[in-house]
Amino acid sequence: MSQPAYVAVDWGTSSFRLWLVDRSGDILGERRSQEGMIAAGKLGFPAVLQSHLDAVGAANGLPVIVCGMAGARQGWVEAGYVDTPAPLASILKQAVAVPGQDRDIRILPGIAQRDPRAPDVMRGEETQLLGVLGMDAAGDALVCMPGTHSKWVKANGATVERFATFMTGELFDVISRETILSHAVAGADEETECEAFQSAVTRAFETPANAANLLLQVRSGQLLYGGTPSSAREKISGTLIGLELAGGLAGGAPRAAITLVASGRLQTLYQLAFDTVAVPVRSIGAEDAVRRGLSMAAQSIWNV
Repeated sequence: MSQPAYVAVDWGTSSFRLWLVDRSGDILGERRSQEGMIAAGKLGFPAVLQSHLDAVGAANGLPVIVCGMAGARQGWVEAGYVDTPAPLASILKQAVAVPGQDRDIRILPGIAQRDPRAPDVMRGEETQLLGVLGMDAAGDALVCMPGTHSKWVKANGATVERFATFMTGELFDVISRETILSHAVAGADEETECEAFQSAVTRAFETPANAANLLLQVRSGQLLYGGTPSSAREKISGTLIGLELAGGLAGGAPRAAITLVASGRLQTLYQLAFDTVAVPVRSIGAEDAVRRGLSMAAQSIWNV
């Protein structure tokens, strides 16, 4: 039976994921909860982590590698940032040890773009990039990482040159709940209306300057011509994702396929959006990417 070699943790703002891993990278145990940075800040980061370590039977001396918001300024221990252009190897070298613990716990830093014209930060996504690109990547790459705050990353080999964050997921949540468009989506079911979504993607991608007007048309069109709440939801989603693609591809589509790092519904929607604007992508699961990145970090730090 395989022996655990380390524990990998993806600690987000509102979510917590932990994996007990052996030397081959196989998962021996797993924990998930909503005890992200916000909850852990109240409960205590050490207590939250220990409860999950106990649940998977992690031995006392087993090391723990952590990425995400546990390393934010308001998190457990601030892990800082690696500045762009950021070699992914620097992320491993600048991992921060958590003081006062009985086991070796390291938190990976984020990446900062210190450009007054386009200041930006990421924390957690750098580990996904490590899992996607690896340490020996060659050539240019464009990576799209959808989420509450979507990241578009331009990399050269294993170095992050530039990136941009789009508040697509957060805007969708606020617009669909806190504006007049909340009436349009009330009672929407889970069905994805592809035609409504694709039409909205196309219009926003082709005329991004009309974004505010396109969003209002979701409600006015429903009032004048009818339409289901699900269709309205897809139009809002398609409009926002179309805007994101217009921004992310502002310099033109790359020659090679874009790497899409996403899972579940986001993977489905973004794949459909890229297909709609005829841009090829290759898709990698977001959770697979972060686990690979954490494994590479653990192997580099502890030679496990």
